[in-house]
Amino acid sequence: MPGANPFTAKWSRNGNLLCHGHWIISWQGQTIILPESRQEKDMGTWAIYSIIDPDDETFAQGLQEDEWIIENVEWLTDLFFDYGIALETENYRYFYQAVNKQDWRCTSCAGCM
Repeated sequence: MPGANPFTAKWSRNGNLLCHGHWIISWQGQTIILPESRQEKDMGTWAIYSIIDPDDETFAQGLQEDEWIIENVEWLTDLFFDYGIALETENYRYFYQAVNKQDWRCTSCAGCM
């Protein structure tokens, strides 16, 4: 069984108006500051983001883990390097898994409806 995820990720807003939040991420308890272009946006990870039907895969969006890592490897590698995080596949997977649990889309909360 794999170890505990050394990353924690939380979106700063709950409920309505998710689009006005930002990422709060840490690695082994150390705060990680994302690149500015990533701080206040969804991460594009795969999930069903429909508030109306959260079980209907028709409403699934985003990239699955392997595809997402390939798509985002450049900025993640820079981020990991800056924070002394080993550039190992397992750490990229841990990052994805942490943000995926908290990821969102502008339609996730119905705040704009």
